[in-house]
Formats: sequence, structure tokens, C-alpha cells
Amino acid sequence: MTWFQDSISKIASALQTDTQTGLNRQQVTDRQAQGLNELASVAQTPWIWMLLYQFKNPLLIILIFGALLSFVTQHTTDAIAISVIVALNALISFTQEYKAQKSMDALKQMAAPQAKVLREGEWQMIPAKQLVVGDIIKLDAGSIVPADCRLFHSQALRIDEAALTGESEPVLKDAETPIDDHELPIADQHNMAFMSSLVTEGQGSALVVNIGMQTEVGKIAGLLQSAETQLTPLQQRIHKLSKVLIIAAVLLVLMVMSVGLFHGMDWQTLMTTGISLTVAATPEGLITLLTIVLTLGASRMMQNHALVRQLASVETLGSTSVICSDKTGTLTQNKMQVTQFWTGGHFYHVTGHGYEPEGDFFDHQKAPIAYQDIEHLQHLAKISVVCSDAELKCHPEHKTHHILGSPTEGAILVAAAKAGVTRKAVNEQFELIQMFAFDAKRKMMSVIAQDKDGQYWLFAKGAPDIFVQHCEAVQLQNTLGDRLTEQANINSVIEHFANQALRTLAVGYRKLSKQELELPIEQLEDNLILSGIYGIIDPPRPEAVQAIQDCHSAGIRVVMITGDHASTARAIAHSMGIIQNPQAPLLEGSQLSQLSDEDLFKQVSKVSVYARVTPEHKLRIVQALQAHRWVVAMTGDGVNDAPALRKADIGVAMGITGTGVSKESADLILLDDNFASIVQAVKEGRRIYDNIRKFIRQDLTTNVGEVSALLFAFIFMVSGEPLLTLAPLMILWVNLVSDGLPSLALGVDGAESNVMARRPRPKDESFFANKLGYTILIRGLIMGAVTYGMFEYGLHLTQNVSYAQTLAFMTLIFGQLVQVFDSRTLTNIYRRNPFGNKALLLAVGSSAILSLLMVYLPFGNLFLSTTPLALEHLGLALMVGALPVLLVSALNDFLKMDWL
Repeated sequence: MTWFQDSISKIASALQTDTQTGLNRQQVTDRQAQGLNELASVAQTPWIWMLLYQFKNPLLIILIFGALLSFVTQHTTDAIAISVIVALNALISFTQEYKAQKSMDALKQMAAPQAKVLREGEWQMIPAKQLVVGDIIKLDAGSIVPADCRLFHSQALRIDEAALTGESEPVLKDAETPIDDHELPIADQHNMAFMSSLVTEGQGSALVVNIGMQTEVGKIAGLLQSAETQLTPLQQRIHKLSKVLIIAAVLLVLMVMSVGLFHGMDWQTLMTTGISLTVAATPEGLITLLTIVLTLGASRMMQNHALVRQLASVETLGSTSVICSDKTGTLTQNKMQVTQFWTGGHFYHVTGHGYEPEGDFFDHQKAPIAYQDIEHLQHLAKISVVCSDAELKCHPEHKTHHILGSPTEGAILVAAAKAGVTRKAVNEQFELIQMFAFDAKRKMMSVIAQDKDGQYWLFAKGAPDIFVQHCEAVQLQNTLGDRLTEQANINSVIEHFANQALRTLAVGYRKLSKQELELPIEQLEDNLILSGIYGIIDPPRPEAVQAIQDCHSAGIRVVMITGDHASTARAIAHSMGIIQNPQAPLLEGSQLSQLSDEDLFKQVSKVSVYARVTPEHKLRIVQALQAHRWVVAMTGDGVNDAPALRKADIGVAMGITGTGVSKESADLILLDDNFASIVQAVKEGRRIYDNIRKFIRQDLTTNVGEVSALLFAFIFMVSGEPLLTLAPLMILWVNLVSDGLPSLALGVDGAESNVMARRPRPKDESFFANKLGYTILIRGLIMGAVTYGMFEYGLHLTQNVSYAQTLAFMTLIFGQLVQVFDSRTLTNIYRRNPFGNKALLLAVGSSAILSLLMVYLPFGNLFLSTTPLALEHLGLALMVGALPVLLVSALNDFLKMDWL
């Protein structure tokens, strides 16, 4: 059944229940046997399996292989060093994944713990999970709705459904009227109440129609379980890189072993050589550096109000090509504000920010006005304050203002305060006698007040289209106009505000005699004088408008997905620059439901605004965008956003207004709920990706240099026992210390000037894009050749293998320390200030000094098998190591050979 369409009597009959007595004990027992009112749990992966899963990382597999070979061949120091690296990387990854598995737990915590239910004619409190379909329940202010139910009685009942619908204000419920509409979104089902929503005021009685996984929250839970977590672009690139490195390592080992066997080498020597090649080919510090760089990036994002939950997501933002954003609180301030009003026959504008009672007034031509001198404006402000039960409060410490009560009424209080009319001043002029609360039938709210002269007044406000029907006159400048005569003008005012997606509220008054005080409310709220009409909106965040422009400059598309009405969504999107044409295509939830996946795939490239959407719609939109190979970031704050947050390449939850479920489903949490913080995070993500790519260029160039230096020894082998260009621990030292420290410093390098002027990277772009692979290979081979050449030179000079290896060792180190300055720019070593990264200068200096100590101290000689070099040979190593980098970079810059 479609519960909101049918009458209570028909629903009660279908569910075999009685609204006066409820279910009997046997009915409850029978129905509980079919299932309890709780969300299904997903089997969690045991922590031990989660830990073991981390060792499937291809890079770790290479290192594990190297460690095992080291143990077998009794190279204990090598084995221990590599094993520590493996353990640290696995532990870091495990910790991040273990923290992420909380979405369903948070969702279950939102269920109401207790429910007030009518059974066998008696009201009783029971655990909410024991509710069954057909139960009669009571809802009061402050209670959580325990199941999906059809209301059959309500008294000024308002329910906050923001977590499900995205609506910024509590919804006024109308229990009695069935709604004849087949395609009605949750936000418009005013005779229904939904599980996990909060009753903010009033009371009601309801008939339970769905429990557990059949509720709207249950459906979201099902989507959450089925929404697979996506590998981030960074993780995908690392996997691809790892496969390349594995293949390269295997081919190298096979090639060397083949050459060795051909020359009759023994297995012990071949195993030692295999270990050396494995260590040389593997960037041991890559995973560690990635973790450190991403952690540092997360810390910088934290300073910009973005809390990272998944480290890999730090870089993902830099790849983002589409940002799907909620409207309320993210693009807008989530603080209703009067921006225009009409009174005395004229339009006025008012400025300000949020709920702060400061702002300026302008006439319809945007000329400043002195509000104190305009009598009808002051009168409108006074009666608006009297006819309001909201309160404008100031925080005693922060001196900021906030609203207690309805945001819409709060907006009117703030506008009045800007005109110098405060609650305290009005209370000195009027005494409140009686208040008539707003209800769905009248669509009005009014109060009776007495002024200092003893005159009684009725002040009222309500929806303009209804309110005007209760008016007999309209307040003009210095006179009263007949309502029928002014009707066309009033209609144009309402239409003017509607075209700007402003919520409207009419305010009026009438005099009352003492005898009229006893009249029924229907008569009291008649023959009113229309004092004015307010235009109210949740205004855009000024910084978000600039952030959207920055997104467009960076080639990032912004899409608004909201539960709000289409007219409001379109107006906000146009005012913020999300769409340039106010008539740009827009899709509502009802239209989206009728589209096939193929049709939606075609539409998402053209539509940038979606309104009145459901959780299923959000999920489908994200999937359709991803089908275009776009990297999608999705923002949200409600339970209804959780499936899409999890499915998106990066989910962004709101830290202030966000529910626990949305935060646990997200990769990033905005601590200030501000869209501008996302753009800062995008910039940080792009900087981090650039730095990771710089590290890969530096590290792999060095690795190619090491491997080729060893290979040249095999290629030019003249006997059955080749002399290794570098000792195994020398290679480990180069990878972890002399290259590791400068590479880590690359990870904190500042952003280049054009970082936000580039188009987003393609989702499947590899680390070696833009011919970087050729650059690494060519420069690495040159580095390896000069390293091997210095090894042969050292042998020729001294016939001492240890001396020759030390000479090659220092040549390689000096070469890589100069190469790092070329790696830190996407342009050329001659195009970027080498002193711009102080951390890099410190790292290069430290690496050089530590390496020299390992050459000239006895401990280093023992640990790395080095020999002190003559100073002239050390100087030669510096010149030979640095010169190729400087020459090749000059050639690159002069001839514009980007592959060199």
C-alpha cells in the first residue's frame, strides 16, 4: 500500500488493528516472529584477517621476497631492516582501515531506544525493537520516531527530518488528510513520520506501517551495505606501479641469473646478486613516504577545517573532476535571513550576515535609507516581534548570536533588531495576553496583545496566499488601501519573491474590543490589515561563491544535489554561478525515477542541479558520473547521504550539522561545513600528488641508476665471478637514507604557481604520464653508467674492490643529491628557485654529511664495507655525479625535449 494516499480506517483494516485499543498479545507475538524492528547487521571482518590482508600489497610482496632471500643467505642485517619496513607499512594501513568500519553501528544508534505503544487498550513503554506493524504509538516533543508510521492525530506536530530529506526546517505534520499523489518524495509526505527523525514540538498519534529494514532508514542501510567502497585513484596508481616494479624485478633477476649460469657462477653468488637487485629495484621508502606525506597533508588540511578519515583520500581530492554538493549549510549559511520585504506599498532590501543583528536598509533602487524615519517599517518590525515565539540570543563569551526556535521566525527577529526594534523594547509597549499556535489547517499564527493605553490588538502572520484572504485592507504609505483593489499588486509582490526563490511570510494586525476577545480563533483572524510581506532565504556563503569560481578555473564541475524545492535550488545555483543560465536543465526526483541508467548517463553531463531527490537518486547520480570516468567528490550531512558518500570516490561529510552515519561513511569531514574548505583541500590534494610524483621520479631514477650500475657489471663481466658495483648494504643506505631524506623533503614541497590552473587529471592517468617514464629511464641509465664508470676507474687505480665500490657509492649519492633539485619541479632545475624548500636543503645537507661519515668513520667502514677516499677522488665523485644532471637539464630546457 501507499500509506500516505489511504485513509486511516482503510490502513487499520488492512493491518488488522484498532486505533482505540491497539493490537492484542497474540497478534504481537505472531508478528514479532516474522522479525524485530531493528536494522540488519553486516558481518565485520575479524581484525586478524584485516591485518593479514595488508600484506597483499604488491610492493610489500617484493620486500618480503627480498627479506626471505636475505634470511636464507644469512644476510641478517639486510633481512631485519627490510622486515621492519614491511611491518611498519602493514601496521599503518591496518590502523586506517580498522577505524573506518563504523557506518552501520552509527546508523543503528540512531534508532529510538523506547517507544510509547497502545496494546490491548493500555499505554505502555517498550523497547523500540519490539514494535510490530500495526502498533499504535504516541509521539511527543523530544522523542525519536521509532518506526515508519502513518499519523492519524497531530497537534502542532513538527518533526525534524533533515537527516533523511535535507530540509533545513522541521516539517509541520497534517495527520488527517490523505495525499493523492503517486510520486511523492519523503519531504512532502506530511501525514507520515519516519524512523530516526526527531519530534521538535507538539504531539501526535500514529499507526506503525513499516519496521526495521523496510523503513526508509532501513532502505538506506541496505544501500549502505551494497555500496562498495572505491579504491582511490592514488591506490589504483600504486597498484599499477607495484605490478610494473614486480615485473621489472623478476625480469632483472631472471636475466642476471641466466647470464650468471652461462658463466658458471655458483648459486650462493647468484642468490647474493638477486638480493642486491631486488633491493635496488624496490623503492623501499615509497609506502612509508606516502604515509608520511599524506599524514602531513592531512595535518595541513586540518588547519583549513578539513578532517581526513582515510589517508589515501588526501590525494584523491586533487584528482577530483566533479564535486556534488548539498545546498543547505554547505553552499548556504543554514541561517534563514530576510533579504527583502514589502511594506507601505514599497520594496526594501536589508543586508547582513547570519543571525547577527547588524545590517543596512535600502529602498527599491538600492539607495540607503534611514529606517528610523519610516513609520510603516517600524510598525511592521514591532508587530513581527510581538507575534513571534522565537528568541534571539547572544553567546556571553563569543559575542555571536543564535536563534532559539524556528529559523524563519528568527530571521524576522534579526531583521527587526537591525531596524532597532528589540524584544525588550517591544515588551515595554505591549503585554502578551494570548497566543494561538500555527497549525496546518489555518496556516497562520497569531497573538493578542495589549498596549500601554489599554487597547487590545491581534497581530498575525502566515502564508501570504492564505493570509491575504483574511485581510480587508492593506497598509500603504499614509493610508489604508482596499484589499480587493490592491489584490493584483499583492499577487505581483508574491510572484516577485517567488521568482527569486524567497520564502514568504505575511504579517498583519487588527484592533480588538474587549468583547471580541472571546471570539473563536476563526473570527479573530479575520478582517485583518496587511502590514507587509517578508522575503526570506538561506543565503549563499560569500566564500563559497568564490570557491565555485575557483573550481571552474581548475576545470572542476560543481553539481548541486538537494532535497529542497526546484525553484529554490535553481535560484541558489544561478546566484552562485553553478549554472550560468537561469533556465538551465534541472532534474527533480520524480523525473529521475523515470529515467533508465542509460538515459541518466546521458543527462548527468548536462545537468548541474538536482532537486527533491531521495537516497537512491543520489547514489544513482554518483554512479552515473563515475561511469563517465570522472572522479566524484560527494558532500552530505544526513543519513540519506550515507550511501552516496560511501560510493563516491571521496565522501565529504559536514562536521557541524552532519549525522554520525554520514561522518562514518565519509573520507573527509568539513569542520566548518563550508564549501570553500573543499576547494582548499583540492589545492592541497593537487600539491600532494605533484610531490608524490616528484618523489617517484627521484626515487625510481636513483633505483634505475643502482640497477643499471649492477647490470653493467654483469654485461661487461670478463670472468665467472663478477664484482658488484655496490655492496648490498650500500644500496639499502642509498634507498633509505641518502635518497630517503631528500625524497621526504620533496613531500612537503610547496605548491607550484599553476597548481589550480590545470585541468583535473584523468582517472586512469599513470604516474608516468607526460613522458615521465622516459625521463626516469634515460636519466637513471646515465646515472648508472657514470656510477659503473667510477667503479671501474677505482679498480684501475687501486685494484681494491672496497675502494672502487666506495668511489661508485659517493658518485651515485652526489648525483642523486643534485638530481633531487631537478625532480622538485614540473619544469626544469633552472626554472625554480633551489632555495625555496628549506627542508630539502637541510635534508640534502644531512644526507651528504651522514654519507661522508659512513665513508670516513670506522663504524661506517664496518657496517657498509666502505673505505676512506682520497680528497681528490671525493671531489671527482662530486663532479662526475653532478655534471650529467646539469648538462641533461640544460639540454632539456634549451631544446624543449620534455622526455629528457
